[in-house]
Amino acid sequence: MADQQDFSGVKNIIFDLGGVLFNIDFAKTESAFKALGVTGFHEMFTQHHANDLFIQLETGALTELEFYEAFRSASGVQLTNEQIKTAWNALLIDFRLPTLAWLEDIREKYQIFLFSNTNQIHHDAFHATFQEQTGRDDFDSYFVKAYYSQHMGMRKPDLAPFHQILDEQGLLAAETLFIDDTIKNVIAAREAGILAHHLVWPQTLPELPL
Repeated sequence: MADQQDFSGVKNIIFDLGGVLFNIDFAKTESAFKALGVTGFHEMFTQHHANDLFIQLETGALTELEFYEAFRSASGVQLTNEQIKTAWNALLIDFRLPTLAWLEDIREKYQIFLFSNTNQIHHDAFHATFQEQTGRDDFDSYFVKAYYSQHMGMRKPDLAPFHQILDEQGLLAAETLFIDDTIKNVIAAREAGILAHHLVWPQTLPELPL
Protein backbone atom coordinates (compact mmCIF):
# COMPACT_ATOMS: atom_id res chain seq x y z
CA MET A 1 0.00 0.00 0.00
CA ALA A 2 1.27 3.49 -0.80
CA ASP A 3 2.29 5.42 2.29
CA GLN A 4 0.79 8.80 3.12
CA GLN A 5 2.91 11.63 4.48
CA ASP A 6 2.78 15.29 5.41
CA PHE A 7 4.22 17.26 2.48
CA SER A 8 3.60 20.71 3.96
CA GLY A 9 7.30 21.61 4.26
CA VAL A 10 8.22 20.51 0.75
CA LYS A 11 9.76 23.05 -1.62
CA ASN A 12 11.42 20.71 -4.13
CA ILE A 13 10.27 17.47 -5.76
CA ILE A 14 12.42 14.88 -7.52
CA PHE A 15 10.42 12.51 -9.73
CA ASP A 16 11.27 9.08 -11.02
CA LEU A 17 10.22 8.48 -14.63
CA GLY A 18 9.08 4.90 -15.26
CA GLY A 19 5.99 3.93 -13.29
CA VAL A 20 5.55 7.55 -12.19
CA LEU A 21 5.36 9.75 -15.30
CA PHE A 22 5.65 7.02 -17.91
CA ASN A 23 3.89 3.65 -18.13
CA ILE A 24 6.19 0.64 -18.29
CA ASP A 25 5.69 -3.13 -18.40
CA PHE A 26 8.81 -5.17 -17.67
CA ALA A 27 7.02 -8.38 -18.66
CA LYS A 28 6.80 -7.19 -22.26
CA THR A 29 10.58 -7.08 -22.61
CA GLU A 30 11.01 -10.44 -20.91
CA SER A 31 8.41 -11.96 -23.26
CA ALA A 32 10.01 -10.34 -26.31
CA PHE A 33 13.41 -11.81 -25.48
CA LYS A 34 11.88 -15.20 -24.68
CA ALA A 35 10.28 -15.21 -28.13
CA LEU A 36 13.76 -14.65 -29.58
CA GLY A 37 15.16 -17.62 -27.69
CA VAL A 38 16.69 -15.77 -24.74
CA THR A 39 15.97 -17.70 -21.56
CA GLY A 40 16.64 -16.40 -18.08
CA PHE A 41 16.20 -12.71 -18.90
CA HIS A 42 14.41 -12.38 -15.54
CA GLU A 43 17.76 -13.09 -13.87
CA MET A 44 19.37 -10.30 -15.91
CA PHE A 45 16.93 -7.44 -15.42
CA THR A 46 13.66 -6.70 -13.60
CA GLN A 47 12.14 -3.68 -11.85
CA HIS A 48 13.98 -4.70 -8.70
CA HIS A 49 17.24 -6.16 -10.02
CA ALA A 50 19.89 -5.45 -12.66
CA ASN A 51 22.94 -7.61 -13.26
CA ASP A 52 26.37 -6.14 -13.99
CA LEU A 53 25.69 -5.84 -17.73
CA PHE A 54 22.62 -3.68 -17.23
CA ILE A 55 24.22 -1.69 -14.41
CA GLN A 56 27.05 -0.83 -16.82
CA LEU A 57 24.49 0.16 -19.46
CA GLU A 58 22.54 2.35 -17.02
CA THR A 59 25.66 4.09 -15.72
CA GLY A 60 27.01 4.85 -19.19
CA ALA A 61 29.96 2.47 -18.88
CA LEU A 62 28.89 0.71 -22.08
CA THR A 63 28.01 2.27 -25.41
CA GLU A 64 24.93 1.04 -27.24
CA LEU A 65 27.04 -1.10 -29.59
CA GLU A 66 29.12 -2.48 -26.73
CA PHE A 67 25.92 -3.44 -24.95
CA TYR A 68 24.57 -5.33 -27.95
CA GLU A 69 27.81 -7.30 -28.26
CA ALA A 70 27.91 -8.04 -24.54
CA PHE A 71 24.25 -9.08 -24.55
CA ARG A 72 24.88 -11.55 -27.38
CA SER A 73 27.75 -13.02 -25.38
CA ALA A 74 25.80 -13.17 -22.11
CA SER A 75 22.65 -14.65 -23.65
CA GLY A 76 24.38 -17.03 -26.02
CA VAL A 77 21.90 -16.04 -28.73
CA GLN A 78 23.16 -14.33 -31.89
CA LEU A 79 20.52 -11.63 -32.25
CA THR A 80 20.90 -8.57 -34.45
CA ASN A 81 21.35 -5.16 -32.86
CA GLU A 82 17.85 -4.22 -34.01
CA GLN A 83 16.30 -7.34 -32.47
CA ILE A 84 17.93 -6.56 -29.14
CA LYS A 85 16.89 -2.90 -29.29
CA THR A 86 13.27 -3.72 -30.16
CA ALA A 87 12.94 -6.28 -27.37
CA TRP A 88 14.69 -4.02 -24.86
CA ASN A 89 12.36 -1.13 -25.74
CA ALA A 90 9.23 -3.30 -25.49
CA LEU A 91 8.79 -2.40 -21.83
CA LEU A 92 8.28 1.28 -22.73
CA ILE A 93 4.56 1.99 -23.15
CA ASP A 94 3.60 5.68 -23.06
CA PHE A 95 3.53 8.89 -21.05
CA ARG A 96 0.72 9.54 -18.59
CA LEU A 97 -0.67 12.64 -20.26
CA PRO A 98 -2.90 13.73 -17.34
CA THR A 99 0.18 13.56 -15.13
CA LEU A 100 2.17 15.71 -17.57
CA ALA A 101 -0.63 18.29 -17.46
CA TRP A 102 -0.44 18.14 -13.66
CA LEU A 103 3.32 18.77 -13.86
CA GLU A 104 2.65 22.03 -15.70
CA ASP A 105 0.70 23.23 -12.66
CA ILE A 106 2.86 21.75 -9.90
CA ARG A 107 6.04 23.38 -11.18
CA GLU A 108 4.49 26.77 -10.40
CA LYS A 109 4.59 25.81 -6.71
CA TYR A 110 7.73 23.68 -6.42
CA GLN A 111 11.15 23.33 -7.99
CA ILE A 112 10.84 20.02 -9.82
CA PHE A 113 13.53 17.62 -11.01
CA LEU A 114 13.74 14.24 -12.70
CA PHE A 115 16.03 11.40 -11.61
CA SER A 116 15.76 8.25 -13.72
CA ASN A 117 17.68 5.01 -13.88
CA THR A 118 17.76 4.64 -17.64
CA ASN A 119 20.12 4.17 -20.58
CA GLN A 120 20.71 5.87 -23.91
CA ILE A 121 18.61 3.33 -25.84
CA HIS A 122 15.55 3.93 -23.67
CA HIS A 123 16.32 7.65 -23.41
CA ASP A 124 16.12 8.02 -27.19
CA ALA A 125 12.97 5.88 -27.33
CA PHE A 126 10.93 7.67 -24.66
CA HIS A 127 11.88 11.08 -26.03
CA ALA A 128 10.57 9.90 -29.40
CA THR A 129 7.39 8.69 -27.68
CA PHE A 130 6.98 12.08 -26.01
CA GLN A 131 7.18 13.79 -29.38
CA GLU A 132 4.67 11.34 -30.87
CA GLN A 133 2.19 11.90 -28.03
CA THR A 134 2.54 15.66 -27.61
CA GLY A 135 4.05 17.02 -30.82
CA ARG A 136 6.83 18.51 -28.68
CA ASP A 137 10.50 17.65 -28.35
CA ASP A 138 11.25 19.35 -25.04
CA PHE A 139 10.38 16.81 -22.33
CA ASP A 140 13.31 17.85 -20.15
CA SER A 141 12.00 21.43 -20.06
CA TYR A 142 9.36 20.41 -17.49
CA PHE A 143 12.16 20.27 -14.94
CA VAL A 144 14.79 22.57 -13.48
CA LYS A 145 17.07 19.71 -14.48
CA ALA A 146 16.57 16.13 -15.65
CA TYR A 147 19.09 13.70 -14.20
CA TYR A 148 19.66 10.46 -16.11
CA SER A 149 21.77 7.67 -14.66
CA GLN A 150 23.79 7.08 -17.83
CA HIS A 151 24.88 10.72 -17.80
CA MET A 152 25.60 10.79 -14.05
CA GLY A 153 27.60 7.55 -14.04
CA MET A 154 25.54 6.55 -10.99
CA ARG A 155 22.16 4.97 -10.38
CA LYS A 156 19.58 4.40 -7.68
CA PRO A 157 19.60 2.99 -5.03
CA ASP A 158 23.15 4.28 -4.45
CA LEU A 159 23.14 7.29 -2.13
CA ALA A 160 25.79 9.25 -4.05
CA PRO A 161 23.51 10.51 -6.86
CA PHE A 162 20.96 11.78 -4.34
CA HIS A 163 23.68 13.74 -2.55
CA GLN A 164 24.97 15.05 -5.88
CA ILE A 165 21.55 16.39 -6.86
CA LEU A 166 21.09 18.08 -3.48
CA ASP A 167 24.57 19.62 -3.57
CA GLU A 168 24.46 20.70 -7.21
CA GLN A 169 21.06 22.35 -6.84
CA GLY A 170 21.60 23.74 -3.34
CA LEU A 171 18.59 21.86 -1.97
CA LEU A 172 17.89 21.03 1.66
CA ALA A 173 17.07 17.34 2.04
CA ALA A 174 14.35 18.11 4.61
CA GLU A 175 12.58 20.34 2.06
CA THR A 176 12.89 17.85 -0.79
CA LEU A 177 10.47 15.08 -1.74
CA PHE A 178 11.44 12.11 -3.90
CA ILE A 179 8.73 10.01 -5.61
CA ASP A 180 9.49 6.56 -7.05
CA ASP A 181 7.60 3.34 -7.75
CA THR A 182 10.45 1.09 -6.52
CA ILE A 183 10.66 0.72 -2.75
CA LYS A 184 14.44 0.26 -2.51
CA ASN A 185 14.93 3.63 -4.21
CA VAL A 186 12.49 5.23 -1.78
CA ILE A 187 14.42 3.73 1.14
CA ALA A 188 17.70 5.03 -0.30
CA ALA A 189 16.32 8.55 -0.62
CA ARG A 190 15.20 8.45 3.00
CA GLU A 191 18.67 7.28 4.03
CA ALA A 192 20.00 10.39 2.27
CA GLY A 193 17.69 12.48 4.47
CA ILE A 194 15.15 13.18 1.73
CA LEU A 195 11.41 12.83 2.22
CA ALA A 196 10.18 10.05 -0.04
CA HIS A 197 6.90 8.61 -1.25
CA HIS A 198 6.41 5.14 -2.72
CA LEU A 199 3.95 5.56 -5.60
CA VAL A 200 2.05 2.32 -6.09
CA TRP A 201 -0.37 1.77 -8.98
CA PRO A 202 -3.25 2.60 -9.25
CA GLN A 203 -2.26 5.74 -7.34
CA THR A 204 -1.06 8.50 -9.67
CA LEU A 205 0.73 11.76 -8.99
CA PRO A 206 -2.31 14.07 -9.30
CA GLU A 207 -3.87 12.22 -6.34
CA LEU A 208 -1.09 13.29 -3.95
CA PRO A 209 -1.86 16.13 -1.50
CA LEU A 210 0.62 18.58 -2.99
